[in-house]
Amino acid sequence: MLAKLYLALALIGLALPAGASGLPPSVLKLLKAAQIPAAHVAIVVQPVDGPTPLVAHNASQPMNPASVMKLLTTYAALDLLGPAYIWKTTVWTEQAPVDGVLGGNVYIRGSGDPRFAIEHLWGLLRQLRVRGIQQIAGDIVLDRSAFNVPAIDPGAFDDKPMRPYNVGPDGLLLNFRALRFTLQPDNGKPRVLMETPSEGLRIDNQLRAGSGECGSNWKDAISTRLIPENNGNRLEFTGSYPALCGEKTLNLAPLPADAQAGGLIRALWKELGGSINGQVRAGTVPIGAKLLTQHESAPLADAVRDINKYSNNVMARQVFLSLGNDSPATSERSKQRIADWLAGRNLRFGELVLDNGSGLSRIERISADSMNRLLLDAWKNPVMPEFIASMPVVGIDGTMKKRLKDTTATGRAHIKTGTLDGVKTAAGYALDAQGRRYAVTIFINHPKAQAGAAAIDALIDWVAQRRLGEKAPPLENE
Repeated sequence: MLAKLYLALALIGLALPAGASGLPPSVLKLLKAAQIPAAHVAIVVQPVDGPTPLVAHNASQPMNPASVMKLLTTYAALDLLGPAYIWKTTVWTEQAPVDGVLGGNVYIRGSGDPRFAIEHLWGLLRQLRVRGIQQIAGDIVLDRSAFNVPAIDPGAFDDKPMRPYNVGPDGLLLNFRALRFTLQPDNGKPRVLMETPSEGLRIDNQLRAGSGECGSNWKDAISTRLIPENNGNRLEFTGSYPALCGEKTLNLAPLPADAQAGGLIRALWKELGGSINGQVRAGTVPIGAKLLTQHESAPLADAVRDINKYSNNVMARQVFLSLGNDSPATSERSKQRIADWLAGRNLRFGELVLDNGSGLSRIERISADSMNRLLLDAWKNPVMPEFIASMPVVGIDGTMKKRLKDTTATGRAHIKTGTLDGVKTAAGYALDAQGRRYAVTIFINHPKAQAGAAAIDALIDWVAQRRLGEKAPPLENE
């Protein structure tokens, strides 16, 4: 039914003259239905091989792009660092083990790896066992000095401090600082299974079975609270979980960085048959320490794919800081390097406001015209294949998997999406009916922006329906 609606609207848009706003009529109709004034929308559609836009509406207006800002961060990273760039997480010691006992400390130094996951940490710890270490007499010291960033309040953005997307950047980010839980209905009382090990964390399950359907907002019915105890922490679950939800995964970031790292490392080290006399604590690798082993990340191109396909804010912030190539990296150095890079490519965006490079920000700004120019520049760059392949394919995967399915646009557009309260955005590339590729940008900044998803999809489908020679909407005079 939805596919038929988009087809009908697209055909209307091709047959009718443009509306007063200069927008395709199908898009304008859906904006009006959502009660979003055209003045709160910015759109640019331009052939990648053409000199002028097909549509340009409010093109120079600075807008909040939400997660579409990740396109600027990831394109800059691919061009400046290269698709094959890797991060190294290294392990250092000051002395050799004797009969399985390491007399001093073990030092783990991060370099900002955006996806150093539990399996990578396990593999790195296993290398210690392979190298003859069973007992660590000292401490395990975590060196996060690759980044110099102030601590953030994880609840400041949206009052959801345990949601993993609110985790701040970390020079030694372990498993996204997240714990994975599985929820299961069980004889009227939900079960909570802790999939990620964390020594010293106890689960206090007070969930009750909920009635009714399992809605998309089932997570909002669950409350969690971290309660310090003498021998660790207790994570309390309250609220309800509908039996009709079946088995679901819930990822949370309830612990501060040191507590999360300590619980995870101790649990994994014990599973590997190791023991530790000291603590897991923050610190730095001392002068004179010797490299014992290291983990090399997957290449940057893989990280960029995860960032854009699934809109991973934490990874985007890690990559953003990795652009601040002086050690330690700072946000200001990253901003300056991106500014210098843009200027060197003759992309001077006077309205650009960068905050953390992920789009999870109330202050980041860019215009649709600047985003369009960025997309056109990327099309001619040697890193273009990696950049485009990182974006969700409409109707196929990522954040666009469930949108525009079984329409003309399905599989014919690579689109990065963005969503915040009052913000709905999309940008990327789309093929028309005859295989010509267009750069497409649409920003909606309005209290009712969430209702604008249909208008965004209609614009993408309108491009996919176009044929050579069809009349475009008249451009606005700005």
